[in-house]
Amino acid sequence: MRLRVFATRVAVAVLAVALEISAYGQSAPRVIPVAPPPMGWSSWNSFSNTVNAQIVMEQAKAMAANGMQKEGYQYINIDEGWWLGKRDAAGNFIVDPQAWPALAPGETAGDMSNIVRFIHSLGLKAGIYTDAGKDGCSMYPDLGPKIFGAGSEGHYEQDFLQFAKWGFDYVKVDWCGGDKENLDPAVQYAQIARAIAKAEKATGHRLYLSLCEWGKQSPWTWAPHVGGAPGDVWRTSGDIVDPIVAAGEHKDRKAGFDKMLANFEQGIHPEAQHTGFYNDPDMMVIGMPEFTDVQNWVHMCLWAMSGGPLLVGADLTKLTPVTLQILTKPEVVAIDQDPLGLQAVKVTEPKPGLQVWSKPLAKPGTRALLLLNRTGDAAEITAQWKDLGLAQTPSKVKDLWTGEELPTYGSYTVKVPAKSAVLARVDGMDLGAVTYRPEPQTRTPCRGCEVRFSKVAAHVGWARVLIAYVNPDKGSRFAELHVNGQSPTAIAFPPTGPTAGAVVVQAMFDRTDNTNVLTFSADHDAMPVIQTIAVQ
Repeated sequence: MRLRVFATRVAVAVLAVALEISAYGQSAPRVIPVAPPPMGWSSWNSFSNTVNAQIVMEQAKAMAANGMQKEGYQYINIDEGWWLGKRDAAGNFIVDPQAWPALAPGETAGDMSNIVRFIHSLGLKAGIYTDAGKDGCSMYPDLGPKIFGAGSEGHYEQDFLQFAKWGFDYVKVDWCGGDKENLDPAVQYAQIARAIAKAEKATGHRLYLSLCEWGKQSPWTWAPHVGGAPGDVWRTSGDIVDPIVAAGEHKDRKAGFDKMLANFEQGIHPEAQHTGFYNDPDMMVIGMPEFTDVQNWVHMCLWAMSGGPLLVGADLTKLTPVTLQILTKPEVVAIDQDPLGLQAVKVTEPKPGLQVWSKPLAKPGTRALLLLNRTGDAAEITAQWKDLGLAQTPSKVKDLWTGEELPTYGSYTVKVPAKSAVLARVDGMDLGAVTYRPEPQTRTPCRGCEVRFSKVAAHVGWARVLIAYVNPDKGSRFAELHVNGQSPTAIAFPPTGPTAGAVVVQAMFDRTDNTNVLTFSADHDAMPVIQTIAVQ
């Protein structure tokens, strides 16, 4: 280890600070694809804590048959209510055998591996729920019974090992109990992540971690890499809607369009979303009662641009053909699942409520473009290519709802109806990028090392940073990026083999001159060999 680190430091130290002009996609190393955000269904919005095996089986069969699975939806997530908070003398879950019966010969009622096998038999993945505290959210019943003790505090290793043994692929960890006890979410979720890692090592089974702290303690500042591996997500806001069911005293509830817009905005933290880490603005309310087709379409556009999880909360057995069409449009799903793994940023708002959003895509010179009209009147909105980081050359624009494709030069103008949106894909040419090499590497107080890039020039605002590096290991290496003293973000550097690869992040530059400073550091010796950065 010391020899490798010494060789790494020497290799980096001999590189002088230099500046050169290049364009993305020409001389840059290959960009390493990252794990996309999850797609699937969750039980909470439609069934509250009254979920059972019959409901889950119906939803899984619907997903397998209605075209959603074909377009990438795969998780069937069982939320609060699967467990009534009771444990045996050894601390193991006691599961209601009537709600979760045997589903095949030889199975035992009350064994959650029964429902997992059923979900897996359809080619889908299974998700489960718990809380970081002693209680779960059913201690505050909205629909269904009041349940205490349905959290995992004091049983982290035991519970997550059980989830892995049952075969679950995904676990959502809520924060109602943690919030009630005034726990520190960064501390608790780190303990949970270690318990999951231990369970994965013992069983060889991956558990995808969904942190549901609702954004109260700014998880985008500490959640990246808390799970120890790329691919985890964290909630950035509260629920869009309380559970809605078809009958009873809450039958007139409906999802709120303005609340959905607010959740979208609260989920935009581009500095933290990269290399397989994702902001989660909550499960979608597409297809919920009273949401119109236009509102469903705008919702799908926003979630695709946010690049977060596409988890449907509606009853899959009741989706209309138009709703299914919205959820399964391949080119829209592809924007959310783009292997660059970045998030949209608002590039301009020419008038209040008329917004232009841009999301960089993996193919050089391509952008997802959202023209959002939040006002009460139809209005023209114009996107300028320079605001999207594209050259003022002829480009191709495709409207992803109508399928219309047209050439444009330098900009794109369209009339957007009130409270609606236009989502398009732009194929153009990237502006040039400025490439920098690091200063000589120096030791830091943390046992690892530091790589610094100073005198970096960029326009004020969000910029893409392509990081060229080498990681010869079989697993990811990690480092923190600091920009001008802002809060750091943990970056995953997947294996590249012996040659260089690259990952892309977005950083906020707040200096207009060439005095921006980017620093990569780690508290361990296994940093990637960072060769250059290219800033656009």
